[in-house]
Amino acid sequence: MSETAIGSIPANGSSNKINTGEVGSSTMPHKVNPINFENCEGNLYMSNGILQVFSNKLPISRYQRDLSDSTIARNFGVAFGYSLLAYESLITGLNKLEINREAIDSDLNNNWAILTEAIQCVMKTENIENAYEIIKNYTRGTEGNFGKDNYIDLVNSLEISSENKDRLLRLTPTSYF
Repeated sequence: MSETAIGSIPANGSSNKINTGEVGSSTMPHKVNPINFENCEGNLYMSNGILQVFSNKLPISRYQRDLSDSTIARNFGVAFGYSLLAYESLITGLNKLEINREAIDSDLNNNWAILTEAIQCVMKTENIENAYEIIKNYTRGTEGNFGKDNYIDLVNSLEISSENKDRLLRLTPTSYF
């Protein structure tokens, strides 16, 4: 499985599409810069900073004729403008991603422990006490080693209705939402 960096975050299931017209990293020519995500981040910092000023200043008035609020309020458009730029950069960046479905499916199919959440939910609907602790004790320390057979054994060991047992046994990591 290849890892592609988006900023400093490895993204196993996606990578930036290569655009020959864009400049890459100045020190790492193989890297596709996540410029849209970086622009999004910077604009959100600006927007959130201005919105923080609003939340700190506007609820407080020192005097009956405190006019400092009007100076602050003139910047609503600036705050929302930075937000809009951020969201547009985010959408542009997301549209540049190539999803590696094979890598995602492989990650999911090799991690059946994902389905223990579903098991806990079913156990709770059947009023089984300590559902979390039961699952934790069964799965703790199995990171990367909890496969399909482990999942089937766990489901079959539970004292739950046959209807719920069948529903759980039909689940797969890629079909569970």
